[in-house]
Amino acid sequence: TRADYPDKKTLADLFEQQADKTPESTAVIFEDQSLTYAALNARANQLAHHLAALGVGHETLVGICARRSLKMVIGLLGILKAGGVYVPLDPSYPRHRLRFMLEESQIPVLLSQTDLLGQLPASAVATVDLTRAREKIAACSQENPIRKIGPDHLAYVIYTSGSTGTPKGVAGLHRGLVNRLAWM
Repeated sequence: TRADYPDKKTLADLFEQQADKTPESTAVIFEDQSLTYAALNARANQLAHHLAALGVGHETLVGICARRSLKMVIGLLGILKAGGVYVPLDPSYPRHRLRFMLEESQIPVLLSQTDLLGQLPASAVATVDLTRAREKIAACSQENPIRKIGPDHLAYVIYTSGSTGTPKGVAGLHRGLVNRLAWM
C-alpha cells in the first residue's frame, strides 16, 4: 500500500513549485474571475508578508471567515505561506458556534471580508478585512516568504460537527495534507 509522495514538502512548497513551473497557467477560477499561478502566488505572498508583520509565523493559528472567492483562496495560501495554520470559520454557521470556535482556538488573527464582519461575534482578535486592507496588503513584497516549517508542522485546524454536543478542533499536518492531495 506504500506509494511515494513528496513527503519532505509542505503544501506551500508544492504550490510554489507549480507556480515556478507554469506561471502563466490558470491556477484558480471563480465565477467570471481567474488568476494565473504567478498572480495567485504573488498575491498570497503579499498577504503572507502582511500577516508576518502582524506576528503570524511558525504554527500561529489564523482564522479565515470568507465566502467562496478568489480572496478565500489567497487567504488560505497566504496563511500557509506565512507559516501559519488556517482555521476555517464558515460564515453560515450560527453566531454561537463561531464564538465558541474563536474562543476555543484562541486565534490571534482573523481574516474576513467587509460584508461578513457584522455577522461575527464581538472578539478581541485582530481582524484583517481582506477588502479594506487590499492596498496595504498590495504594498507588501511579492517574493516567496522564508518559512521555518516542514511537513510535520500543522497546516490546519478544523472543527468537527459537534455530534457529542461540543465541536472539537482536529489538527492536520502538512504531511497528511500533501499525502492526501498526492493520492487524489
